[in-house]
Amino acid sequence: MTQLAVEADVKRWHLTHQHTDLKDQFQAEVARAEAKRAAAVEQADEYAELKRENAELRRHCRHLEARLEIYATALNQLALENAALSARDADAAKVRTLPRSRRLP
Repeated sequence: MTQLAVEADVKRWHLTHQHTDLKDQFQAEVARAEAKRAAAVEQADEYAELKRENAELRRHCRHLEARLEIYATALNQLALENAALSARDADAAKVRTLPRSRRLP
């Protein structure tokens, strides 16, 4: 707006004091631009937060998958030992029970 006033050889005060509609329009445009900028910053912050939460969720899922694999292996081993000890398995003589390991505090 100021540049147009300079090119038209109109004084700035003439535009701002006598044509308040132009001033209001300019201020509204500035407010809209600022709102767009603030929204973009907020979206960027939300995106970063979502990325962080996604990474945390993926770590948690990997941990659960590892625990599930341990449980599945343990259940499979127990099923094999149960079958062998129940004499339902031809290789029952090969099964040996292992002593339990004691966890230190």
